[in-house]
Amino acid sequence: MGLGLLALRSSRASALSRFYRVLASQNPCNGVRGIVSTPELQNAEAAAAAAQPEPTPVIPPRTPVAGARVQFANPEDAIEVFVDGYPVKIPKGFTVLQACEVAGVDIPRFCYHSRLSVAGNCRMCLVEVEKSPKPVASCAMPALPGMKIKTDTPVAKKAREGVMEFLLMNHPLDCPICDQGGECDLQDQSMAFGSDRGRFTEMKRSVVDKNLGPLVKTVMTRCIQCTRCVRFATEVAGVQDLGMLGRGSGEEIGTYVEKLMTSELSGNVIDICPVGALTSKPFAFKARNWELKGTESIDVTDAVGSNIRIDSRGPEVMRIVPRLNEDINEEWISDKTRFCYDGLKRQRLNDPMIRGSDGRFKAVSWRDALAVVAEVVHQVKPEEIVGVAGQLSDAESMMALKDLLNKMGSNNVWCEGNGNLPQTDLRSGFLLNSNISGLEKADVFLLIGSQPRVEAPMVNARIRKTVRATQAKVGYIGPPTDFNYNHQHLGTGPQTLLEIAEGRHPFCSVLLNAKNPAIIVGAGLFERKDKDSVFSAVETIAKLGKVVRPDWNGLNVLLLNAAQAAALDLGLVPESSDSIESAKFLYLMGADDVNLEKLPADAFVVYQGHHGDRSVYRANVIFPASAFTEKEGTYENTEGCTQQTLPAVPTVGDARDDWKIIRALSEVAGVRLPYDTLGAIRARIKAVAPNLLHTDEREPAIDSTTLKPELFQKISMAPFGTSVENFYMTDSITRASKIMAQCSTMLLKK
Repeated sequence: MGLGLLALRSSRASALSRFYRVLASQNPCNGVRGIVSTPELQNAEAAAAAAQPEPTPVIPPRTPVAGARVQFANPEDAIEVFVDGYPVKIPKGFTVLQACEVAGVDIPRFCYHSRLSVAGNCRMCLVEVEKSPKPVASCAMPALPGMKIKTDTPVAKKAREGVMEFLLMNHPLDCPICDQGGECDLQDQSMAFGSDRGRFTEMKRSVVDKNLGPLVKTVMTRCIQCTRCVRFATEVAGVQDLGMLGRGSGEEIGTYVEKLMTSELSGNVIDICPVGALTSKPFAFKARNWELKGTESIDVTDAVGSNIRIDSRGPEVMRIVPRLNEDINEEWISDKTRFCYDGLKRQRLNDPMIRGSDGRFKAVSWRDALAVVAEVVHQVKPEEIVGVAGQLSDAESMMALKDLLNKMGSNNVWCEGNGNLPQTDLRSGFLLNSNISGLEKADVFLLIGSQPRVEAPMVNARIRKTVRATQAKVGYIGPPTDFNYNHQHLGTGPQTLLEIAEGRHPFCSVLLNAKNPAIIVGAGLFERKDKDSVFSAVETIAKLGKVVRPDWNGLNVLLLNAAQAAALDLGLVPESSDSIESAKFLYLMGADDVNLEKLPADAFVVYQGHHGDRSVYRANVIFPASAFTEKEGTYENTEGCTQQTLPAVPTVGDARDDWKIIRALSEVAGVRLPYDTLGAIRARIKAVAPNLLHTDEREPAIDSTTLKPELFQKISMAPFGTSVENFYMTDSITRASKIMAQCSTMLLKK
């Protein structure tokens, strides 16, 4: 009964409303109008609010992916696009993918890499663009003004799911035993776009693994043909070792002929491979990435100071990977930096030792070892005391060593690699003045006695990048060597240098026509007796080619070792050139490459270091020290940028930090140094070289060419030598490394 009454009422109401609508349409002015019973109109305030137009919703600003910053070379070239309705301004020439990143949207990708050319062959980055009939590959599509990009529509999601299904079709189920597990792009993206089951029922294809050498392990069945490694080898490393073979389902990546990957940057393919096809051979099956503790630190195997992350588990360094630093190493590191870590646990010095009367070393306590050295040092004349800092020494320990010897009355202290009596009055005489990143502005390079490919691979990578991008000219004076970019070999010695200085060489016209010429002098010239004359000739060329101007300083010195720049800033310069020949007490702080042939047979030698390397065989007392992975230390790189290492693992045995050993010795010897903490010794450094405390900053050097006196010393015509004989073995850590030994035997075979 109730339902029938409700139905009747509703039918009557609808009939009445139809009648009034018809009436109103026939005669709008008949005075009849329908009664509207909306609650908003009964409330005057609500009615007024309803009459006002709706305010435009405020879109909160978005943070670009990974904190990226966009620089507009010309503000007029900026264009505006819309990403998921969000307006974003980008420079002309940006791709759709880059526009999405600026808008804070992370687009999935496998083949695209910001430092490599665009391949566009994985199709994972598909997005929907308004007025486009089908999804477009965002990595290869240039963004156009007013373009409306949609990244999260059902069409884009379905396209990515389809691509992912095809990628997983032939991919093996190796995740439990794959070293990439936990840091694998394919794992992450299959979680977002993959299915919980596969529809492929045929046999999966398999690919034969390739032998790329002792560093890179290959499991090519996992490869998804993104070609990142091929593009890296060709474009960045400058070797044509890798390529794509076959087509269709038979397509695979490999070497054209059976050969090893011989580049000094080959380990970087491990980082850029998005799957587990290329992994680290020494790290294979050692640890999972979530078990590791990462410590941000600095590389000390060369003078570049590449930024690294040391991954450790317990007391052991498990691997070393690069950190991003646009000004120094971008996101690459050399193979020596990446794989030398196993040398940190071999041939280590654990305890203080004294050589007995039978010639054998005997482990003793720190108290006894320090007492013996303190007793001997007081028995020799001050001018017979000599100290040499090694190439891995930090600024704190070199400051302490210099202070100790000065208190003993000696000033014969220097750092190996800097030669006898280097010119240290002006910092511009030993620094890379145009900066590592500034080399990209140069359009002509003149390399004098320097082989950057083995001396500083990251500087060489910058030069190659510049040559590829701007077709910059490269001239080289020195022994025949292997470059991975086009260059002119002008000559082997100072004769060619003098011809250019006098304007008689054809390369002079190239220098004179250059806008930003750069001269790079190798630090190996520091060891020559006529180094002052060579540098004088270089400065003549710099004046001739206008290499040094207020807006550009292209006169550079490329150092070899991590300790060199800080040592020269701190004033570690010997008083005489033959101090070793007359030394009766020699203090070697990690110095293994110093020539001890002329050392008197009755000289007392103290070796302080972390490895039992070359100089240990001549030592009377050994002090065990901590390596760069075990201490906090300050290093200055070849461009004058100060950086710090941080301890990643505990010290080995009874070893101590270098500066603490010297501080303890000073107390036992009765010439106590006035600092007990790292802060106090840094306050002392501030008084000598304040730039060494400005971490991650570069203190520009004063132009020196106008201030130096002219030299008239005769120049020797002996050709320039090679500074680095074996790239893989240059210091005590790399010489102790088993991996570096394998690289030496396999990759340096002629």
